[in-house]
Amino acid sequence: MEEKLTFAQLQISQDIATKLSEHEISEPTAVQAQAIPVISQGTSVVFQSETGTGKTLAYLLPLVQKIRQSENPKKEVRLVILAPTYELASQIKMQVPLFSDTKAALLIGGSPIKRQLELLKEKPEIVIGGPARLLELYHLKKLKLDGAFAVVLDEVDRLLSPELRDETVEMIKLVGANQTTKESAQLVACSATITPNTVKILSDAKNGEKIDTLFLPPEDVLRKRITHMAIFAEQRDKIETLRKLLTAEKPAKALIFTSRVDQVANITSKLQYHHFDCAGLHAKTDKQERKVAIDRFRSGKCPILVTSDLASRGLDIPNITYIIQMDFPSNEDFFIHRAGRTARAGKTGTNIVIGDEYEMRKYAALEKKLGFVVYPKVLYHGKLMNPTEE
Repeated sequence: MEEKLTFAQLQISQDIATKLSEHEISEPTAVQAQAIPVISQGTSVVFQSETGTGKTLAYLLPLVQKIRQSENPKKEVRLVILAPTYELASQIKMQVPLFSDTKAALLIGGSPIKRQLELLKEKPEIVIGGPARLLELYHLKKLKLDGAFAVVLDEVDRLLSPELRDETVEMIKLVGANQTTKESAQLVACSATITPNTVKILSDAKNGEKIDTLFLPPEDVLRKRITHMAIFAEQRDKIETLRKLLTAEKPAKALIFTSRVDQVANITSKLQYHHFDCAGLHAKTDKQERKVAIDRFRSGKCPILVTSDLASRGLDIPNITYIIQMDFPSNEDFFIHRAGRTARAGKTGTNIVIGDEYEMRKYAALEKKLGFVVYPKVLYHGKLMNPTEE
């Protein structure tokens, strides 16, 4: 029998390992086993791994350990973590107290800057947020980066999308060199999807510095742990089909995706009219409303969350049993990220697309391309059935 790897073997301190075990994290995942030693050496690296494989702890454990082991008498910011959404930034911050009391501040646009200025006065050693707000605080001379030894880009492909690229590249350059040690700051980036162009942009931002790449072999979550289903419905019938599906399956925790932001409120209101306890989430939702919706969904108090693709990236909520896609996304990466919100941390889940004829053809093409099996289903007499069982 193969001996299981431990965090101690990855040079993670015993007190950190003990705290992790208190949260039922007893052994490193595959991405953690490969990324932690590389990051611990101070190497700049981009790593790719499927959703739900533990990328956040893969960089947090070695970098936070380095903070704890180094002297920082001035309590300078040592680590800068960029994230494309409030939800992901918040989740990263929630991971730190699992194993360390290192002070971290969440600095996100759309939230009151006055409160964030107060947080910076508390001398956090880690700052986590979107590139635009971090830049704003830097230019206000409230966020000092002289002592930062590393910058992390979580969901790097989103951070380098056209709307965020300039701010992200500027932040990389600003962190640049640690003025305290005169060493070049380490860059760590990760996502479930990495392209050669991503690596080139990062290398250019670091003045041509070589950046290692680490591509984890797929755990095949999409094929092995997710059951894929298809339910045909014309556009005008989709919400009624969704209602019947939720009534039939009674999911413990279902995440419903739509590409259209305006449809989030429409779907949510119609489900609420039929007495489903659900919440809606999209890019224009007020920050406080977003937090309440996600907290209720995470705790299980609200079993259904309707969202635009905002939440398909980096949203790590345990025990989501069903993903329901109300349309077929234009980009296959979005399909993968949506589906990947279930079957996390070794669990299984169900992904259902409710689509019209055109979307079913696209679904069939992706099924063939990615090699997973889609099971056609119908709703009949209040049950989800195979077409032949009608």
